[in-house]
Amino acid sequence: MNVHPTKFEGAYLIEPEPMVDERGFFARVWCEREMEAFGVSAHTAQASVSFNRRRGTLRGMHYQLAPHEEDKLVRCTNGAIYDVIVDLRPQSPTYLGWESFELSAENRHTLFVPRGLAHGFQTLADDTEVFYQISKYYVPQAGAGLRYDDPAIGIRWPEPVRLISEKDARFPYLSSDEAQAHEAKTSSKGLN
Repeated sequence: MNVHPTKFEGAYLIEPEPMVDERGFFARVWCEREMEAFGVSAHTAQASVSFNRRRGTLRGMHYQLAPHEEDKLVRCTNGAIYDVIVDLRPQSPTYLGWESFELSAENRHTLFVPRGLAHGFQTLADDTEVFYQISKYYVPQAGAGLRYDDPAIGIRWPEPVRLISEKDARFPYLSSDEAQAHEAKTSSKGLN
């Protein structure tokens, strides 16, 4: 497998290297030993599946509050998604920056999302399924999120949002102080 660092410390895009023969192929999409070389040590406490009927469905931007922060491995097993992460670590040089990746059943890429980042996606095809491996048990009271359309972050979604949960649509906007700090940082560093 090929491991590609993202612009966020600790987040990686993992590209499988298929071993192909007449049957098809076999490929690793995760190796704890190889990821430890990048400073990543994650185990799986839970695995989840998200099925989405319609193209343009948006889920996110989700994260867990301390002390329940979680690492995630995200892979699209059917269809395709525009996957987005936002850095929520105040001491990070990329704080409140965002980055996107296309994950699809065709490219078979996996995204490692470390704790401290919000995560969400928009479906690019009908009947899209996403598989998650998560390092901590889900704690509903610790569930939090950012507005998918917060102008202080400025995520550019590729499709009109056709379907979103009421909960995700009601996540709060960032405070004006956070927004001003982010604007000053992105204009001086050229983020996004």
